[in-house]
Amino acid sequence: MFARKVAARLKPNSLTEFTNLMEREILPWLRKQEGFRDLIILAAADGREVATISFWDHKRSAEAYNSGGYPGALKILEKLLDGAPYVKTFDVVGMTFQTAGFALPSDAENLIYEAESAPHGDRRCETSP
Repeated sequence: MFARKVAARLKPNSLTEFTNLMEREILPWLRKQEGFRDLIILAAADGREVATISFWDHKRSAEAYNSGGYPGALKILEKLLDGAPYVKTFDVVGMTFQTAGFALPSDAENLIYEAESAPHGDRRCETSP
């Protein structure tokens, strides 16, 4: 699985409109894209910064969206953005979504989380032999 994180600053008082556009226009279109799995939309407490994390079955699906659909999504949102968004991609190597039905790649199935002697919230991730 693959993830794309897009972070952007919004113009003042634009969060509600941004959320509405994401839910009414962009998310329905994303659901029709090959390989699209899910989307998380995050907003800073002051409403001036947002981030989306989209999940894709494979890197090639995310790349196809980046070259084909992402420019259209930017066009829809551009009047709300305060500058160019920042895009970063990731391989998904672990997750805790209970109901999403995601399947991890076979090389991520051997991840072990060790927390026995670590303080609460401090976890190390190691790959088993």
